[in-house]
Amino acid sequence: MSTVDLIVLFGTLGLIVGYGVYKTLGTSSMDGYLRGGSSMKWGTIGLSVMATQASAITFISTPGQGYESGMAFVQNYFGLPIALIIVAFVFIPIYYKLKVYTAYEYLEKRFDKKTRLLGAFLFLIQRGLAAGITIYAPAIILSTILDWSLSWTILLVGVLVIIYTVSGGTKAVSLTQKHQMTVILIGMGVAFFYILYYLSDFVSMTEALHIAGSLDKLNAVDFSFDVEKRYTVWSGIFGGLFLSLSYFGTDQSQVQRYLGGKNTTESRMGLMFNAVMKIPMQFLILLTGALLYVFYIFYQPPVHFNQQSIAIVEEKIGTEQIDLITEDHDFWIEKRKESALSYKEAMQSGSNDEQEIAVQKLQLTAERVNDSRAEMKNLITSVDDTLKIKDSDYVFLTFILNYLPQGIIGLLIAVIFSAAMSSTSGELNALASTTVIDFYKNLINAEASDQKYVWVSKLMTAGWGILAICFAFMAHQSENLIEMVNILGSLFYGNILGIFLVAFFFRLVAGTAVFWAAIISQVTVVVLFLRTDIGYLWYNLIGCLGVILLSMILEFVLRLRKSSRSME
Repeated sequence: MSTVDLIVLFGTLGLIVGYGVYKTLGTSSMDGYLRGGSSMKWGTIGLSVMATQASAITFISTPGQGYESGMAFVQNYFGLPIALIIVAFVFIPIYYKLKVYTAYEYLEKRFDKKTRLLGAFLFLIQRGLAAGITIYAPAIILSTILDWSLSWTILLVGVLVIIYTVSGGTKAVSLTQKHQMTVILIGMGVAFFYILYYLSDFVSMTEALHIAGSLDKLNAVDFSFDVEKRYTVWSGIFGGLFLSLSYFGTDQSQVQRYLGGKNTTESRMGLMFNAVMKIPMQFLILLTGALLYVFYIFYQPPVHFNQQSIAIVEEKIGTEQIDLITEDHDFWIEKRKESALSYKEAMQSGSNDEQEIAVQKLQLTAERVNDSRAEMKNLITSVDDTLKIKDSDYVFLTFILNYLPQGIIGLLIAVIFSAAMSSTSGELNALASTTVIDFYKNLINAEASDQKYVWVSKLMTAGWGILAICFAFMAHQSENLIEMVNILGSLFYGNILGIFLVAFFFRLVAGTAVFWAAIISQVTVVVLFLRTDIGYLWYNLIGCLGVILLSMILEFVLRLRKSSRSME
């Protein structure tokens, strides 16, 4: 990175952090620290909710997902708008009426203390691990691409987040997230524009979309009923609905964002903003990845986007085998480019027969390119099977660093850091709130002063931040980072949602039944994950329905036993 890029990067990050600290100086009440003084307007809530969900993984990994697998991942969000409507009109009024700080306080009011603590505990496990992944994911990729120290990159993200989150609590998080999301949207728009700009030397946008479509990069919907497929319309609508319901309705990192609203109307409007904007945003990010695939048809791509893995292989066995694979790869890259240009000419001529022949040639050459890439991955694995061969997370950053002008590179790297910081800050703020309200105040010190609770909250925020940094140091890169976060969420969210749905709609079920139902269901989901190949989105539905059905059965059994005892 040039000096200009470094100035843009650190200047952007410094301004955002400084702004968050400055605007929240003097926050001393628990309400102000944990709920932002209930002063947020819908625009701030909407962007804050979006920023908490849209971590750096979204902007690193999702374009890579579009590049490699096409648009199918967008189906993951098909249930989200429905979920947000339900949260807005069912969950929010209950939370506001009870004036809770955390979602799990409601569980004690409805059931009992052990059920509240179970819900809070499941959240702390899932979100605590996710906070580490949120820091680690961009750090491992940025450190590789920029040749920075992984340890220092993790510390940079972690320490900056801790500073302003500890300083100002919920309000600092929401205010900084608003500006971080603005930077993110501008940055992604700039990247999308530059891809089209470079492509214009060869094809129009319409022609680029036709090329992407012919290579199955634009298949956004799949109506298959195969439960082992990760992304289908049905898994998105049903599994995605339950995932989103649990995330937005019961995950404290999101609940805390809209509990800071001035009133229920502002909170609802913030969620409706996300209901309208989330799918288009994810669609455009995936489309960026699909168009990036077309970009690399006309501009030379590397045979493997993670150059660090190639360097390690070169060190161990030399360059001969790498050069042979690269030579074959470059040959088919040139043939693929020629086939794409032939397809463009066929489209312009209007001949269907010519187009069909050109598409077949394009698909054949694309398969040969994929074969050479697969051969390189096999070589990497044969030399060192500890190296990760999935390189899609490096695609977008490779484009940024090699093809964007000075200053814009710094802006896009700032986008990724901002996304990591915004998501992590929301997580740390929620983890601290849950720890203080559901455990410290509930079990240890129920009569402390506001100042004491604020002090403990700041201590817990710093503690969770340090723990997240430690998790990040211990993390291992999965095949695709955006999937890793969603899988982790899917293992826990269904159960937590099931507890809340029983609380809302099954008034005859008491705490003991739902407590044991949740434990049994959680164990079942983990066993299914370890032993089967079910698409992970279905675990949200399985966990949720498991809690509901088991709690009803257990409640019936407990009542029957109680009745038989009374008759004796």
